[in-house]
Amino acid sequence: MRFVYYITSTAIFSIVLMTGCKDSSNKPVLNKKAGVDSAAAFVLQKDSVNKQITFPAELTPLERAEIFPKVSGYVKNLKVDIGDKVQRGQLLATLEAPEMVAGYAQANADVQTARSKYLGSLDAWKRIVNASKVEGTIAAGELEKVKNQMMADSASLQAARSKVNVQAQLKDYLMIRSPFSGIITQRNIDPGALVGTNNTKPMLVVENTSALRLRIPVPEAYTAASTETSSIDFSVDAQPGVIYKATLSRKAGALNLTNRTETWEFMYPNKGNELKSGMFANAMLKLGRKDKSFLVPSSAVATNLEKRFVIRLKDGKAEWVDVRNGITMNDKVEIFGDVQEGDILLVRATDEIKPGTPLIPKMQGK
Repeated sequence: MRFVYYITSTAIFSIVLMTGCKDSSNKPVLNKKAGVDSAAAFVLQKDSVNKQITFPAELTPLERAEIFPKVSGYVKNLKVDIGDKVQRGQLLATLEAPEMVAGYAQANADVQTARSKYLGSLDAWKRIVNASKVEGTIAAGELEKVKNQMMADSASLQAARSKVNVQAQLKDYLMIRSPFSGIITQRNIDPGALVGTNNTKPMLVVENTSALRLRIPVPEAYTAASTETSSIDFSVDAQPGVIYKATLSRKAGALNLTNRTETWEFMYPNKGNELKSGMFANAMLKLGRKDKSFLVPSSAVATNLEKRFVIRLKDGKAEWVDVRNGITMNDKVEIFGDVQEGDILLVRATDEIKPGTPLIPKMQGK
């Protein structure tokens, strides 16, 4: 019996010893797994980008002209005032410049003098040509001299006539006319005031407000997006609760280097002159992409002093990928960069997670 008890005890001890060695051999593997952190991640996929954004905008007139005097003179008559409706070519004001009238009269007198001189030279040329038909009567040199004189007097007449045209044009500048149909929105002169080409303020400002331009400065990130329709809704503070519609007319085609925006212009038919030029407006643009784009949670994009990036898990290790932001949609943001569908990205990116850090992804929906 003692022998059987000894054999049994020895067998149990051996089994316990082997089990202990097996557990001891697996222990480093468990510790290694426990040393790798896990992080929330998602699978990158493309999605539709559609967003309604409100942009500040400004209403400007269809046409606007600041009228400055072309010549110096005194305001003789003022035919209009602010708020007056005017037609194209309508007389707005007249200037008085006696020296200009005198210059026009002098130019006319010079034309008469040049004309008389030319007619005399022309008559002499015709007479000498007739006389030269008799051989030996007129020397060739004398004939050429009379001809040259006639041509010089003809050129002088043409020059005098050109001066008259110039003086007539300058005289016409004394009559200030409207360049188009519209409304007088500014008046900075009174009868008797001296005006000239060195004036800093315009005499009058004419605006055509039959239609208004709604100009929207669109940030660079949104310039490649397209509007769902050619018309948009906008509102103004002067008419709370009223929604107006404008139609897309044109885009600038280039960015303003000062604020990195592109001007989009919409046209609004201002029937009844309900809205005024210069009003600020809130324009509601519905923007979208023709093709699907990558949308990620805003927390998935990290920014430091050097770059903007997302963290991708590749072969179980963290990898920084440079990206650019696009359209922001609520808590998501559109990104562009060296990423592809199916990439595993961290939900929360931070520069504390260095490239090469081993991580176990804890997958969740985007």
